[in-house]
Amino acid sequence: MARLNDDAQWIILMGFLVSFSFFFLAIIINQSTVVGQTTAESVIEFPKNDIRDTRQVIGETVNIPYPDNITVQKDITVLSMNRKSSVVDYSNFTAGNATYIKIHYNNGVTEYNENWSYL
Repeated sequence: MARLNDDAQWIILMGFLVSFSFFFLAIIINQSTVVGQTTAESVIEFPKNDIRDTRQVIGETVNIPYPDNITVQKDITVLSMNRKSSVVDYSNFTAGNATYIKIHYNNGVTEYNENWSYL
């Protein structure tokens, strides 16, 4: 830049500043897109229907008598592991007229615990 006059040096310096600003803004916009994408993917990966289906089956099988309910509980655990690659475990007990159920669901990405009761 020794042979250029002062006006040309300012033009070149401003060109560097503008190009650096565009580069910096491109990096910021790219990072904001990545954050939005991972947030949207985490919402998509939540297995809402799988949890609903599991909860419905458990609700239907809670009132099965003692020797058979252990078999049904093992079947639900094995089927959820083989078909959905998820760990499902539940326990239930009856106190008076109410039945209390605790459900645990984990598919490696989402862990879900639920306690509910019905009369």
